[in-house]
Amino acid sequence: MQTLAVDIAATFIDDAASLATGFGRAVLRLAMRPIDRIANACDIAGVLTERRATFRMWRASRARARLEGRKFSILGRFSPFRHLAHLT
Repeated sequence: MQTLAVDIAATFIDDAASLATGFGRAVLRLAMRPIDRIANACDIAGVLTERRATFRMWRASRARARLEGRKFSILGRFSPFRHLAHLT
């Protein structure tokens, strides 16, 4: 009986965290839309598209590493700057 209560609590916490993460991403995307539009209009040399392609390759390699069983540190996963990791 105790395991069932722990499983329900863990599921609730995971769902709440996913909901908060999704809501935060939606708000961030909405707030960044005008800035992205201006940046795309000013991108003459194609630097932004190159960085986006590099970020997609980095994310794919990270997902592949995760599938291979490598673990990333908890500190990096919960860092407020993790979304800026692709910037140089």
